[in-house]
Amino acid sequence: MPGQQISQPNPPPEPSQLPEDVLQLAVQLKTEGYLSEDELKAVQSFRRAADYITAAMIFLKDDILVERDITPEDIKPRLLGHWGTCPGLSLVYAHLNRIIRKTDLDALYVVGPGHGAPAILACLWLEDSMSTFLPDITRDYAGLKRLISKFSAPGGFPSHINAETPGAIHEGGELGYALSVSFGAIMDNPDLVVCCVVGDGEAETGPTATAWHAIKYIDPAESGAVLPLVHVNGFKISERTIYGVMDDKEITCLFSGYGYQVRIVSDLANIDNDLAASMEWGLAEIKKIQQAARSGKPIFKPRWPVIILRTPKGLGGPKEVNGEYIEGSFHAHQVPLPAAKTDENERKMLQQWLRSYAPQELFNEDGTPRPEVVSIIPERNGKRLGQRPEAYDNYVQIKTPEWQQFGVEKGSQQSCMKTTGQFLKEVTIENPKSFRIFSPDELVSNKLDAVLDTSGRNFQWDPPSSGNGGRVIEILSEHTCQGMLQGYTLTGRTGLFPSYEAFLGIVQTMMVQYTKFVKMGSETKWRQPCGSLNYIETSTWARQEHNGFSHQNPAFIGAVLNLKPKFARVYLPPDANCFLSTVAHCLRAKNYVNLMVGSKQPTPVWLSPEEADKHCIAGASVWKFASTDEGVDPDVVLVGAGVEVTFEVIAAAALLRKLVPALRVRIVNVTDLMILAPSGSHPHSLTDEAFETLFTKDKSVHFNYHGYPIELKGLLWGRPNLDRISMEGYNEEGTTTSPFDMMLCNKTSRFDVAIAAIRGGARVNPKVAVEAHELAAYVRHLAQKEREYILENGKDHDDMFDTPKFA
Repeated sequence: MPGQQISQPNPPPEPSQLPEDVLQLAVQLKTEGYLSEDELKAVQSFRRAADYITAAMIFLKDDILVERDITPEDIKPRLLGHWGTCPGLSLVYAHLNRIIRKTDLDALYVVGPGHGAPAILACLWLEDSMSTFLPDITRDYAGLKRLISKFSAPGGFPSHINAETPGAIHEGGELGYALSVSFGAIMDNPDLVVCCVVGDGEAETGPTATAWHAIKYIDPAESGAVLPLVHVNGFKISERTIYGVMDDKEITCLFSGYGYQVRIVSDLANIDNDLAASMEWGLAEIKKIQQAARSGKPIFKPRWPVIILRTPKGLGGPKEVNGEYIEGSFHAHQVPLPAAKTDENERKMLQQWLRSYAPQELFNEDGTPRPEVVSIIPERNGKRLGQRPEAYDNYVQIKTPEWQQFGVEKGSQQSCMKTTGQFLKEVTIENPKSFRIFSPDELVSNKLDAVLDTSGRNFQWDPPSSGNGGRVIEILSEHTCQGMLQGYTLTGRTGLFPSYEAFLGIVQTMMVQYTKFVKMGSETKWRQPCGSLNYIETSTWARQEHNGFSHQNPAFIGAVLNLKPKFARVYLPPDANCFLSTVAHCLRAKNYVNLMVGSKQPTPVWLSPEEADKHCIAGASVWKFASTDEGVDPDVVLVGAGVEVTFEVIAAAALLRKLVPALRVRIVNVTDLMILAPSGSHPHSLTDEAFETLFTKDKSVHFNYHGYPIELKGLLWGRPNLDRISMEGYNEEGTTTSPFDMMLCNKTSRFDVAIAAIRGGARVNPKVAVEAHELAAYVRHLAQKEREYILENGKDHDDMFDTPKFA
């Protein structure tokens, strides 16, 4: 039939046209008999037990050791879970255990395949890590029944790895990010090896494709290493994978080109010996590279190891059901016997499958695993994969200098980013092993390059940067920077992600998934807080310089606003001193997503360091210097939220002083956007009483906002008397034009603000009302004359952004 899916088990890839000697690039090892008889038996016993528990979790709610014939009542009402990837994951887990026990290796296990939780949970139960953190999941019959019966059931574990999974630093199902997260985790952890399994479905993603280059940013003198295993089982949910149709020559060429030494493991009859030898080879190569770097004789462009693990999809599961191949085909991806509860034949097949593992040989009568099953488990708890402190309790408090010493003079014009760069330079000096900057857009472009005065870039394939211990990772892949930042943060350190505003949206889903991980982690009793994800947006739409419409997108603000309020923070510091205060606070904060939006161009410094400190603590304040009678008894309230739009509010206030002296104006600046949320809806939200003291109870309020106005509307929803509030912000208008023309295009210019003020003031002030129409028309005329000047001269008036003067 047209469109019918291929159902035969793992067919060999079609041979490529590459010459046979390409395979000489792959590492050859003698593996037959590599393990002793006792080691082999122990590894295989652990694997059998893990695979049995995995399969039982998907199907059973009772009779968990199949001590009698399975009945429909023993099977869960909803069969959820993914079998296909699990045998490969438990295979790797078993061998990691053996190596850790043998060599005392410090290792984390990061799992890329989306729904591999059953295998990992089974292994965690066997090593008794579950009961360490979840006391009711004991390593006996009662605990095993809880684990099996509650898997993928209400109140139980989901089918993907998450923050409730001991040892996890990566949310399963975030396809594409496991590799970059792993590289982030080993930075500044010189003794740590992260074994990262990359599924062949995951390997099709852009983030994974770029993350293979991360070895070029790892200095083996100061950091640990990642041992990647690409699990090629050939199929996704209903189709072959790209790697699954590539033969060994093609895969060898691909990874050799990336800069790796390739070892292919595919001999099923000898799989345990082969994988044991291959993993020990990989670790030996890592040690060789590290020892050379740490002895002062680094290998330039070292070739790090990668293992390609070829096993059939759903190894060990049902071979064939109703004429369809299962093992080695896409049918093994999720539930191999989906009708087991209602179909007697499938139920018998399930019973036969589970009994094929001989559970009575693996578990004692009290449900505890037999000695040979656990004999390869590391003896010390802290060495076990589920109990590594890096994964749950490793936070290093960052040291931040007193930001006030970097403060700039009130009344001057300074770049927020230039000023912040000086502060960050000192942060890198004071935190040489626990702070890094991950930058997809170069620090020089973002004007944070003062950091480079004392810290180089960490680009190991660039001779001038190699081996210099730089704190800056610059790679033009937002995904890779985000993944590294996540791994670095979740293992206890602090990072910073500066980016052009328009391109932060590339990592929006990664940021959201990460926040879900942190939320779930905060709800466990055993995960301790970690640092925050810290983003700095520069090169904003308001000052996009030579870039055009495509470089104008403040939507990442909205993505953060949509997060759980407990974890979301959005800051719009109005000047350099406020930005310094905000950065210092965010770097010290824990468990948040902090978004800071600022300008890299020189803008007025409105507040002294002391004033900025008070302003940032409050989140918003009345700016008396720009207000009429210091803001007392206003006719209208004008609000700025963002650097450039706040400038326009101040400029409008100065203009109104000249044109409409009878109008009483209060100027408010909002630097912490979350204070605007309804009382009690966010930890920072103002009470209704405090909201009224800033914005009055009934006077017109006009917001000039950096982001999309609809975000502000959503944030304010629930506040009383909203019909008095108007707002403007970015409205998808712009091109390659002058800075002030961008304000005009988006109705955020001083002229637009002034017109809104006149209209609002006319409602309560008769002196303003009597000439409001004439005044608004005149201000529109001024705006039109300014636009004509820009079009004729190709620039703004020279004094357009001079600091406004108030009589």
